[in-house]
Amino acid sequence: MVGANLLWLALILMSARLFAPLAQKLGFPAVLGELLLGVLLGNLALLGFNGFESIARDPAVAFIAELGVIVLLLQIGLETRLADLVKVGPRAFAVGSVGIVVPFVLGAWVVGPWLLPGLSDNAYLFLGATLSATSVGITGRVFRDLGKLDTPAARIVLGAAVIDDVLGLVILAVVSSLVQAGSVSVGQVGGIIAQAVIFLAGSIWIGRKIAPHSSRWLAQWDAGPSMLFAQVLATGLFLAWLAHAIGLAPIIGAFAAGLLFEPVFLRDFDRPAIVREIEPLLPAGDPGLAERLRPILKKHGGHQHEHMIEPIGYFFVPVFFVLTGMQVDLKTLADPAVLGVGAGVTVAAIVGKLAAGLAAGSNKWLVGWGMVPRGEVGLIFAMVGKQLGVMNEAMFSVIVMMVILTTLITPPVLTLLLKRQ
Repeated sequence: MVGANLLWLALILMSARLFAPLAQKLGFPAVLGELLLGVLLGNLALLGFNGFESIARDPAVAFIAELGVIVLLLQIGLETRLADLVKVGPRAFAVGSVGIVVPFVLGAWVVGPWLLPGLSDNAYLFLGATLSATSVGITGRVFRDLGKLDTPAARIVLGAAVIDDVLGLVILAVVSSLVQAGSVSVGQVGGIIAQAVIFLAGSIWIGRKIAPHSSRWLAQWDAGPSMLFAQVLATGLFLAWLAHAIGLAPIIGAFAAGLLFEPVFLRDFDRPAIVREIEPLLPAGDPGLAERLRPILKKHGGHQHEHMIEPIGYFFVPVFFVLTGMQVDLKTLADPAVLGVGAGVTVAAIVGKLAAGLAAGSNKWLVGWGMVPRGEVGLIFAMVGKQLGVMNEAMFSVIVMMVILTTLITPPVLTLLLKRQ
């Protein structure tokens, strides 16, 4: 099995590298090429080739994919300045809150009973919970590929997605408790919210207190890039584990870890390289010295921690998006009834998140579409409902179709909106 996995991973990696530039040449972001590659590989069985069916369910490959989205959110966190995120905090909270409430109401009490009559109340609640989910990995990758992570709209979407994840977790926990126990207490809901807030605020506050001192101490042992790489990646993995341990999504921990590292915290690393490049530029009385020093100091003291994670992302991140695409079963689209209901639920899913964009103040369409993709988060919500016996196969197929369409539609729409800007 190990040998087969190595072969399939090699094929996925090279195919993703080929599909990504192809998508970009057509004017779409690279992530869309990787998602479509996954859809193609996951449905080759329809053409009589079953070689990729096992890899989509392999735990080792699933772990690599999970690590991929953790690395991606760590990269996004490293490229996001906490001060910029705080500036858009109120708008992000408004967007995240509306992006949870409106889709949930549409799914649980409007679209569900109308398009899927005869199901239990719990089934409709799970449909609402699934519509309320947001996959920050998809949107974050589009903003990152197009170099737009430093825009206000991107910061609002990232902040709202974190809030969305916390509130979505609360909704999922409440609905699951209603299914299993028939009731849920206010204390349980408050406990979940308190855990999430304490984790996010505490990890960022404590981490930013520790980061300058730990960087200085580690640089005394080794001021080279290997120590810097180890520090940043280990912090990302640790906070991802901690988030998972308290019931949050690991990607939230990875994103929080990226926010801990400002360039000034890491100025003690790579000093020998800085010195080597500065020494030839030090003739006395040189009036252009400061101008020539600026790009060198920026290269070594500014963002080297961001670029250092890049190579590992080239391997892990595409595996996540290809595997997400492989979860898509095109056979679910063969039933016209499922197709019609799925289209209706998808429209409701899009409208619910576009309504969230209205709370952004500016860039309403960009923010709203940034919240649209459900991705792996929507699939996780649907799987929980299926495991609890709430969803039948038809409803699960409808949700999978909604997840597929919102995941595939968003990247090209976002790209178009960003290019118009």
